[in-house]
Amino acid sequence: MSLEEKLANLLAEVGFPKLTSAQAVNFSNYLELFLKWNQKTNLSAVRDEDEILRRHILESIQCARLLPAGLSSLLDFGSGGGLPGIPISILHPEIEVTLGESQIKKATFLNEVVRTLGLNAKVHSARAEQLTAKFSCVTLRAVDKMPEAILAATNLLGPGGWLVLMTSAADSSPHQTAAGPSFSWQPPATIQRSDSRLILLGQKS
Repeated sequence: MSLEEKLANLLAEVGFPKLTSAQAVNFSNYLELFLKWNQKTNLSAVRDEDEILRRHILESIQCARLLPAGLSSLLDFGSGGGLPGIPISILHPEIEVTLGESQIKKATFLNEVVRTLGLNAKVHSARAEQLTAKFSCVTLRAVDKMPEAILAATNLLGPGGWLVLMTSAADSSPHQTAAGPSFSWQPPATIQRSDSRLILLGQKS
């Protein structure tokens, strides 16, 4: 079974909308690049193709589907292998996505993905804290020193901007606290095929 077919079946199983033909091709190309580079660059500790689809791609697609309408710019803080930033860019080409990744090998991979897929995205290959731009949304997933990263991310949002955290149920309250009192939070969304992982969306006042 091809990567496109596996992803289509997985999306159907959880009731997500079908991808367009162009989106399906982009996801397939991204996955092929991810699997190839993961052998030498350690984009993820997960090596199994089906697990990468379930744990990384499906989660990121769900995150992309939950984003509020009207976003113009988005920073994927500590993007790593491009999750959730690359799937967001595939599904929302109208959003200018910045992939913040300070590790050079991972940033090189992200540049290769952006070039190959022709995405409306760019790579910031330094610490995200060094950015001076303000974004309408910042996403964080599996970032080292998450509380400190969340605090830094809040400074990159303008008034009305959205903070999106992909986290565990156990860490949800501490992570919301780390963002500070200026955020209004939506009810958490349980990540599909997971009992303990959540997506949190908070809007800055």
